[in-house]
Amino acid sequence: MSKQRRTFSTEAAALALDQGYSHIEACRSLGVVDSALRRRVKQLQDERRSVTPNSKALTP
Repeated sequence: MSKQRRTFSTEAAALALDQGYSHIEACRSLGVVDSALRRRVKQLQDERRSVTPNSKALTP
């Protein structure tokens, strides 16, 4: 049985950025690992500041 890889959408990162949740609170409510969410939050912040990301963009 292969392990399914979870994906984190813009909404998960936006929860921490826009809704005032701390990273820990957002991780607990979404059931995700802190480091994964932090990476997505940073990526979304960079995109909102129009910084070219090194990886695939979260938003179309």
